Amino acid sequence: LADGGRPVLALMPLPGDVDIVLASELMEAGRAVQRGLVTADRTTLIGSTHRVYSIAEKSAMGDGRVDSAQLERQAERAAKRYIRFDMAEAAERAGSVISAVLFGAVAGSGVLPFSRAQFEATIERGGVGVKPSLKAFGAAFDRAQNGEATPDAGATATAPVPRPRHAAVRALVERVQQRFPAGSHALLLEGVRRTIDYQDVAYAATYLDRLAPFYDGAAGDGLRLADAVARYLALWMSYEDTARVAALKTRATRFDRVREESRVQPGQVMAIHEYMHPRLQEICETLPGGLGRWLAGSGLPRRIIERLTQEGRVVQTSSLGGYLLLRAVASARRWRRTTLRFIEENALIEGWLARIARAAALNPQLAIEIAECQRLVKGYSDTHERGLRNYTLVMDAAERAGPQLAPATLRELRDAALADEHGNRLRTVLQRHSLA
Repeated sequence: LADGGRPVLALMPLPGDVDIVLASELMEAGRAVQRGLVTADRTTLIGSTHRVYSIAEKSAMGDGRVDSAQLERQAERAAKRYIRFDMAEAAERAGSVISAVLFGAVAGSGVLPFSRAQFEATIERGGVGVKPSLKAFGAAFDRAQNGEATPDAGATATAPVPRPRHAAVRALVERVQQRFPAGSHALLLEGVRRTIDYQDVAYAATYLDRLAPFYDGAAGDGLRLADAVARYLALWMSYEDTARVAALKTRATRFDRVREESRVQPGQVMAIHEYMHPRLQEICETLPGGLGRWLAGSGLPRRIIERLTQEGRVVQTSSLGGYLLLRAVASARRWRRTTLRFIEENALIEGWLARIARAAALNPQLAIEIAECQRLVKGYSDTHERGLRNYTLVMDAAERAGPQLAPATLRELRDAALADEHGNRLRTVLQRHSLA
């Protein structure tokens, strides 16, 4: 196209020479900023704030997610104008696709010299999904015209406080509100919810009991430490054992999610098949402590179990038999406290908390790094075994180094353990710091 001999559209974007950048996902906006396509003197950046995590983010052994808030701040600084909202949600509400939302946002931005009617006529000429596309277009047009409301920088978002019907649960909520800092309530209430869901009310009370010493008089780095312990303690206390995995696989919400993601239509039958391969170790961990230790160290009984569990089996959880089988496994949570796995995990948790408390008295920054090391212990079966091995290596190195260990060194060890599932990078870093 041309206007008096001057080009108004270009086929190839060049850094510093782009009027409009469209991003259907937040990371796309970040990549455009990184490439220099978004400039403060010229570019209108129109993007969705939702995230579709990259392969690198999802495959990271630790939390490999890029900070969405940081991406938004960089985009805000880089662009002349930044129009953003959750376009995936807008498309879903309209029953359309995200391209229709982007099209509406472009029209609403007023950057291009075309009227709304001309944009809508283009959709109508397409002849496919016209009604939902126009609905998505209109919603995005209005959003871009009116501007996206952004939260006040000085305001603090607070989650609604639940009012549980159960008296014992209500007492825990009140305990959080009365005895812990207001800024930590959302985090602590989520920890309480998670531990109740995992086990019971008494288990959630234990969670708060363990945290109370860290929050007493905490401020500054002390409060940062307490919040870190609260987060990672909730994760560790809800470790994935056979009962937990079975419970998660048989939840109604999981069946609903699979049905939605698979787009099962009325009249269609959905079948879910789970590949199950319990090892001797998982069987021993599910048994009472003494019996589990005996079986793990036995001769003939151990070999028989190993032979019987050499091959996995497929369980159809959408069938009555498969569902009842996994529900029976999930019901084992009632005697979880007596199992070998609980005894071992509880000892690890107590040791971790004791290390943090000792370090906090001398070096709060080091204590925070020790708390963060819980990230190494996660998952189930082989994943958990590898993570626990790396955690043990890192903690043993910290014990040898003593309180003079630099927080940055411990952070480097943890990052090395998260970067390589085989532990090669961790061993290299340990040797470099003479901690092997």
